[in-house]
Parts: sequence; structure tokens; C-alpha cells
Amino acid sequence: MTEETGNHQADQLPLQGAGGPELSFVTTADGSKTIYNLMVGENYHSKHGALQESIHVFLNSGLRYFLAGMDMQQVSVLEVGLGTGLNFLLSADFCTAKNIKLEHTGIEAYPLSLEMISQTGYNDYVSPKLWADFLDWYPSSINHLVDINPYCKLKTAHTTLSAFQSAELYDVIYFDAFAALHQPEMWSEEVINHTASFLKPGGVFVTYAITGNLKRMLKALGFKVEKAPGAPGKREMLRAVKL
Repeated sequence: MTEETGNHQADQLPLQGAGGPELSFVTTADGSKTIYNLMVGENYHSKHGALQESIHVFLNSGLRYFLAGMDMQQVSVLEVGLGTGLNFLLSADFCTAKNIKLEHTGIEAYPLSLEMISQTGYNDYVSPKLWADFLDWYPSSINHLVDINPYCKLKTAHTTLSAFQSAELYDVIYFDAFAALHQPEMWSEEVINHTASFLKPGGVFVTYAITGNLKRMLKALGFKVEKAPGAPGKREMLRAVKL
């Protein structure tokens, strides 16, 4: 969920289901869809390309970066802002193809309805079997860890980030909250400290945004912070490794 909102006037379709009139589909620059939230004033993904952003920031710069050079049979991901499920789907498709077991927990205070998710068109970007399994099991994943397929588990934690608790520590954190411009409370020192507490030593924290405050907060928590090339439309992004 990013701060790129400039094209929400075009290519909108009214969403059906629980979302209500405050949510509408947007076609982004790479042809993939995202959702515009009128109440927040922001898209769930970048207007420059929802698919490109998810692949670049979260799959490649997060999960694949963490796994590079390691012979790991399983990996765990905590996602802040499950949203449309695109980051999970791309991660699950990759892990299934590589025979890596994925346990993915997505924090989402306002889960989208199955009907809304089924209209995203994300079936074009992952295997047909994974897409069908995701649609079958997504409703059951609300507050429950379910087997999407033999390799991938999903839990949609229906709670706010500040209220989220877990005894488990994760290998990778996808921080995909709405931008600080629209939800500054999601980027406060208290919330970042809380989120970082769920990451294993050696784990990777990755987000589309990069600010001086965020870098300082993560460094103070013992992270090695780096600027990485951003997705289309953004020059840089942040990746940090917990030491």
C-alpha cells in the first residue's frame, strides 16, 4: 500500500461486496489492477505498476534477497497490510515452484471480501492451481492458519498492527502499510519497534518507502539499513537486516 495515488480518477470499476462505494478498482501503468480507498485517499499499490512494485520491492528485494545463497527448505513472512493478496500470491508462486515451504501471516485490519479479490485479475500472474486454491481457502484464513497448497500456508490476522501479537518470529517482514502522509501512526517509533520485534536475527525488513526517520529508527534497533533501487516511479526503497 503506497503513497502513489495520482491516477485514481481513471479506469475505475465499482467494487462489489463488503467493500462499499469507498473502494474502486484502478488500472495501473503496467496494466495490473489495484484498489483505491477513498476513505484513506490512497491506492493499495503504486500507480506506476501494482505488479511491478510487488515483484521488485517484496518478492525480489525481500524474499528472494533473504533466500539468496542459502539452501533453505522453509521460510516465514509477516506482511503488514495483506490488502489484495498480491504479495502473498507472488511469494507463494515462487516458493511452490522452488519446493520451499512458506508460512505467510498477513496483518489486515479490514480484509477485502472474496468477491473483491476475485476481480483483481491476479490469476494472470500466478499458476492457475495456486489462484484457485487461494480463492478456495482465503475466507478460512481469517484468523486461522490454513494450507493453501502442500507448500504454502496463509493466515490473515484480522487486527490492527499495534494489537497484533505472535509468539513466532519471522524471516522476512513486508512492510506494506499505507504511506505516512495518509496514516502517520503506522510509521511511528512505537509501531516500528513493535513490528521489528517479530523479526528473527538475520531477518530482512523491506518496504517501498525510505525516510530519514525510518532509517534512524531501524538503526537504533540494531538493523543494518541500506538504500536499494526503488520500483518504477520511486528512485529508492529501504531494506534492513536485523543484526
